[in-house]
Amino acid sequence: MGNVTNENIINLNTAITFEAETFRRIQPEEYLRRYIQQHVRPDGRSFNHFRKTTVNLSCITTADGSSMVRIGNTTVICGIKAEVSEPNVNFPKEGYLVPNVDLSPICSPRFKPGPPSEQAQVLSENLNKLLKNSKVIDLETLCIEEGKAAWVLFADLVCVNYDGNVFDACVIALMSALMNVRLPEAVYEDGIVKATEEKTIILGLIRITYSASFAMFDGQHLLVDPNEMEESITKDGITVVVDETGKLCNIWKTGSSCSSEQLKTCISKARDRYADITSIIEIAKQAIKKIE
Repeated sequence: MGNVTNENIINLNTAITFEAETFRRIQPEEYLRRYIQQHVRPDGRSFNHFRKTTVNLSCITTADGSSMVRIGNTTVICGIKAEVSEPNVNFPKEGYLVPNVDLSPICSPRFKPGPPSEQAQVLSENLNKLLKNSKVIDLETLCIEEGKAAWVLFADLVCVNYDGNVFDACVIALMSALMNVRLPEAVYEDGIVKATEEKTIILGLIRITYSASFAMFDGQHLLVDPNEMEESITKDGITVVVDETGKLCNIWKTGSSCSSEQLKTCISKARDRYADITSIIEIAKQAIKKIE
């Protein structure tokens, strides 16, 4: 029998890796199932393990509020820009908060140039619903002069790298960007809005909400914080939104329904996740204070 050389071992490992990659491409569902049967996910995480999450605040100097969030390889940047507009005639004392999500070809080849994809539109709509239903901000605080002038906060969320669970990243990015919004003090005189950068107003948030998303595989295995591969294979998903008191704010489901026990598990993990995100953002705030 010939000697086993390092070259032989390398070639064998390469062949095994190649075969696994081919199997994943040809039979992605079965590929994932074989990992799940071993109580582990292809990226090495347990079913209940969230990917590393980081938050950087005030990362866009030209914005009135900004943040960058990474969940694993998924990266979202949120920039908030304030402009003056006339209030809605039906709500003369309120301003506006308008979120918009951009999923461009830069973040993933699955997205094509042109009009916003259906997924981007759904994300923007769900963020808007979350803001309104949860009453995150008192829109009356954005009023400069009743019926005459109000602030419009345009929140642009750009995904620069897509690897699944972009909604959770968008929620964290939006909330953390809103926390560091600074608006110039403004007054309405003789039909003109006068604002000064010398005095700024901190945006007051009534409620802070975060989400936790789950993929369900084979109707029984809950996978927290699914990556792109897991999202593409699983057809069922749950997103749970809670606030700082642990109160349930919203639930979104895709695919088939889940059991009451599974839903309870998701809500419990969403509350734990909220505490983790709060700690991560507090670290980001401390980093900003050191720079200042």
